[in-house]
Amino acid sequence: MPILYADDDVWVVDKPAGLLVHRSRLDAHEEDTLVERLRQQAALASRDFLAPAHRLDKGTSGLLLLARHAEAARRLGALFEAGAVHKRYVALVRGWPAPTLHCEHPLARDPERPSAGQPLLPAQTTFERLACIEWPFSVDGRHPSSRYAVVSAQPLTGRRHQIRRHLKHLAHPIVGDSTHGKGAHNRAVAAWLGIQRLWLHAQSLSLPHPMRPEQRLALTAPLGAEWAAVLPADHTGV
Repeated sequence: MPILYADDDVWVVDKPAGLLVHRSRLDAHEEDTLVERLRQQAALASRDFLAPAHRLDKGTSGLLLLARHAEAARRLGALFEAGAVHKRYVALVRGWPAPTLHCEHPLARDPERPSAGQPLLPAQTTFERLACIEWPFSVDGRHPSSRYAVVSAQPLTGRRHQIRRHLKHLAHPIVGDSTHGKGAHNRAVAAWLGIQRLWLHAQSLSLPHPMRPEQRLALTAPLGAEWAAVLPADHTGV
């Protein structure tokens, strides 16, 4: 597991796609998790504190912050709550969105429950189109080719599945998203590329150090090799 930054207070790792961060009520049987791999890799004792500071879905790759003690965890939580942690994601989406988009669409707290009866919470995300792609296969039988795009996403709030749900709302769902995406497009792209994954990557984050606010942490996780199959050969800057 690539550890991109480590001190006595906080770690930042580059999570692979398809790996749970930690066990949950729904995945209580799962033994292979990011936290367990890190514990084994760093030879941590069971009493050693190691706790994720935020969520990263199983299918998402990229940067994850972990606290090494309870006070760091508390302060990291406060930084997220205050909006002091800036994150940027890269995603492959259906269609060609506008060059820039700002989505201000409230979301229910729990995306896995019916939204009726749940309070709606403010949610904002900004998007920038990075590359347009047209592949020579038909999904609907009406068009000989299919259009996709690589976009960057910066969530300004921290709702669960926020980027995924906002892109669905904008009619540009993330490819490979079995919950908020389109199954026909997910299957078509997986067959074309020979790669099946949620095409969402947590690429960069920036925040004050939780214990030393005068120090700023700024980390980047490069796109994995599989993204070379997605990006145009002449494209740079992602």
